[in-house]
This record gives sequence, C-alpha cells and structure tokens, in this order.
Amino acid sequence: MRTVIAIVSLFAAAHAGSLFPAAIPAAYGAQASASTPLIEEADAAFFAMDYPLADSLYTLSQDIHPGNPAVYWKLSRLYVSMGEAIPPEDTEARRPYFEKAVEFARTCTEIDDAVAEGHTWLAASLGVLSDNAGPREKIKRANIIKNELERALQLNPRDDIALSILGSFHREIADIGWLEKVFAKTFLGSLPKGSREEAEQYLKKAIACNPRVIRHYHELGKLYIDMERYDEARTVLEQALTRPVLMKSDERRLKNIRRRLEELSEKTGN
Repeated sequence: MRTVIAIVSLFAAAHAGSLFPAAIPAAYGAQASASTPLIEEADAAFFAMDYPLADSLYTLSQDIHPGNPAVYWKLSRLYVSMGEAIPPEDTEARRPYFEKAVEFARTCTEIDDAVAEGHTWLAASLGVLSDNAGPREKIKRANIIKNELERALQLNPRDDIALSILGSFHREIADIGWLEKVFAKTFLGSLPKGSREEAEQYLKKAIACNPRVIRHYHELGKLYIDMERYDEARTVLEQALTRPVLMKSDERRLKNIRRRLEELSEKTGN
C-alpha cells in the first residue's frame, strides 16, 4: 500500500506560470491585470527567496485589497514554498504552512473561479498536505487534486505547474499495482486513472511551456528511470543541473538529481 498512500504526495516545488513582467523570472507567472505596485514588491521578495519579507508584503496587500484573487494564490504559493523549504522529515513543522496554503488557494477560487492559478495552487497545497493523511483521505484528495488540475488547464492550457503536477500524478497512479488498485477501489473509494505515457506527455509539455523550472526535468527524469529509459533520463537530469535555482527547495532537488545521476552511472557503466 506504499504507493497508494503516496499518490497525492506529488508536489516538490513551487513555481507558477505566465504573463509576468520581463524583470521577473518567467517561472511563476501572474495575472498582470491583478498586479499592484505592492504585489510587485512582494513578488520581487518572493523571487529573491526572502520569504518573510514576501509574507509581510503579501499580507499587507491582502489587507488593502481583500478582494484581489491574485494575492491569495500568491500567498498559497508562498506558504507551499516555505513549507517545502523545511526538511521533509520534519512533517509537523511543515503542516501549518500547507494548511494555510490550502486556505489561501480556496479563498482565491471562491473570489474568482476563473483564475487558473487558484486551482493550480489548491491542487499543489492539497498534495503536500496529504503526506500525513490516512489512506481513505488520500484517495479522496487524489480525485479533488485531479479535478483542480484539469480546471486549471481548462482555464490556462500552458500552466506549466498544473501540467507538471498532473504528470507526477499520472506517474504515481501508474506505479500502483493491480492488487493495490483493487484494494483501493474496494475499501477506499474510486481511484483516478493514470499512465506513464500520459505522465510523459504532461511533463514534456511543462518543460516546453517553461524550460527554466528544475522540478519539471527532475520529474521527467524519474519517470524515465521507472521506464528503464536510462539514456533519456540522464539527458533530462543533466539539463536540470543547468537550470537556475528558483526556490529554496531546488537545492535539495539538485542534490537528489546528482545522486540519481551517480546511480545511473553505476547502473549503466557510463
């Protein structure tokens, strides 16, 4: 049941997608129409990985413009990022950040259901929050996460984060054995469908939409390792090493990538 319990522990990094001023990294994105000078200042702090300052500025903007949906999905993104900066083994320290991230993303979708990022970050925050949930709750959240990602992509087909998470989602589902799937369906409720082929399509499209994000390459590399396509895995993971660090959690991801490359060298002799 390990894979059943892990299916919604999908999100490892926080980057959003499009329509951002040229001075800001292409990764992450924002709705330009919802931007204000204060939000832009908060964005700059976020991209500089000064999370406490970003938190203060986003919160101030929330107080001034409580009806602006952009503030809430950006707060959700920030709190996912702050939680992810904490070592994964420290689950209790991470949990409050992820719970707040869920609240912020839900507020965004309640204010305006047509904001793609609200749905993306609701899916992301629910995914990381699921680490300590029971099996039945994980299955329930898996369906919600999939629905939120599909809604995000309906609104913005080039949302690279939604594409990347959905790719990871398909990879995890595809790795569940048939006995586990029968168990999940019988005792835990319906299990979403997933395949490695669809995972590859989503992850490759995420890279095409935003080639700067380390997470996209890392997830595709892991998928290729699962599929025993080792040369492609090495190529993708080596590409990841050339991408910029955009999040504090990217440093941990890069260590994991280097370890996987060493393992591939030992496995293939290259």
